[in-house]
Amino acid sequence: MTKAEVIVEISQKTGIDKADVSASLEGFFAVVKNSLATGENVYIRGFGSFVVKHRKEKVGRIISRNQPIVIPEHYVPSFKPAKVFVEKVKTADIKVS
Repeated sequence: MTKAEVIVEISQKTGIDKADVSASLEGFFAVVKNSLATGENVYIRGFGSFVVKHRKEKVGRIISRNQPIVIPEHYVPSFKPAKVFVEKVKTADIKVS
């Protein structure tokens, strides 16, 4: 499902104009990105948590040249779904096409 499809579905279910739904969704994404960029986690009860994870410095390898490189410490965004979210997906009757 794409972002456009999500917008259409929310618009149909709520009766809110697609432009308003799109603006709200873009606003939500901006808040999450800005919060994570400042090191602040975002917790949404019943859905999950957007968190920042710290990765330590490590030595990697360029396989084609067999040359080691140092990967500096850095932060990466991560999503951890809530238990009710995981349970709903586990018990869903999913048909993959």
